[in-house]
Amino acid sequence: MERQPAPTRRRRRPRAHAALVAALLVGVLAGCGVRLETPPPAEPVPDALEQVRRTAVADALGVADLATSAQQAEGLPEPVSAELARVAADAHAHVDALGGQYESGIDPDDDADLDPSPEASEPEPPATPAEVVGTLSDAAARNRTAATTTSGGDLARLIASIGASQAVSATRLAALAAVPGPDPVVPTMPAPGTTTQTPAASPTPSPVATTPPGGEQSVLPAGLTASDFRALVLAEDGARYALEVRAARTSGDDRARLLARSRAHGERAQAWAELGSIADTAQDPRRVAYAIPRADDDPTLVRTLETGLGTSFATLVGTTAPMTRGLLVDLLVESALTLDAWGAPPLAFPGLPEQLP
Repeated sequence: MERQPAPTRRRRRPRAHAALVAALLVGVLAGCGVRLETPPPAEPVPDALEQVRRTAVADALGVADLATSAQQAEGLPEPVSAELARVAADAHAHVDALGGQYESGIDPDDDADLDPSPEASEPEPPATPAEVVGTLSDAAARNRTAATTTSGGDLARLIASIGASQAVSATRLAALAAVPGPDPVVPTMPAPGTTTQTPAASPTPSPVATTPPGGEQSVLPAGLTASDFRALVLAEDGARYALEVRAARTSGDDRARLLARSRAHGERAQAWAELGSIADTAQDPRRVAYAIPRADDDPTLVRTLETGLGTSFATLVGTTAPMTRGLLVDLLVESALTLDAWGAPPLAFPGLPEQLP
């Protein structure tokens, strides 16, 4: 706040002169259409989009505060402390990307300054990693719902990415601190041969099911174009092929993991083809073989494929209709968790390449 100059001291004028000045002031204000009893300006009422934004900001600030507090605990293992520091830094990055805290510019009442100072209270103990995990999980769940329902596509895309980041952070911190973590998000696409639906203008039931934290039934994202369906089918089937070929050259647990992920992508490719009514038609883009991304090891290949898919899911969150994006949001979260499981450095904004440092 800028420092205001000290008021200059004025001489006391005669009472009659002061009364005349007051009368003239009333006349001027009345002539200008300003009434002396006009109430002070009030805080504007936020619209729905602003409420969503403010809630996401408040959640991110809460995460940052708790993570910072938890770092003050004595005897904290170094990996846990480092993860808490990263969580706090990402939370501040989320606040900045969301536009920061709202400030109206209206000065708050100064009545609180007139009250006597409260007695000093005992400092609160540091937060625990378990509390940070819980706050991250709650924030991720709220952001999932907001991304699914909000009318703003750009805001939905950003909040979906932030929610995915928070889900990854909650999972990582829980593992490091040996405390219960969040429930996994496991999207489930329709089985081959299931009756499909085309995208509708309003939310309608579909054969797409998902098992998010709330366990609610998902709907087919409305607004997907024929080109979107072909791109999804091609990306999922290409990932299937690349992981299947890689698994043939691997053994042990890594081979089993690669095959499991390959099957998941193959099933989703078939489901997207059916949902887009292009399965086994001339529009079906699936091929016998694909070019495989160059990768020196299994984790690098998985991370390359999942990064591309996550970017596609985040993009479609921003272009599909509200109330129908739940499946895409879940796929983005699951892709981010898969990246973490295969050793990728955690990102503050999964699926948003423009936010990369």
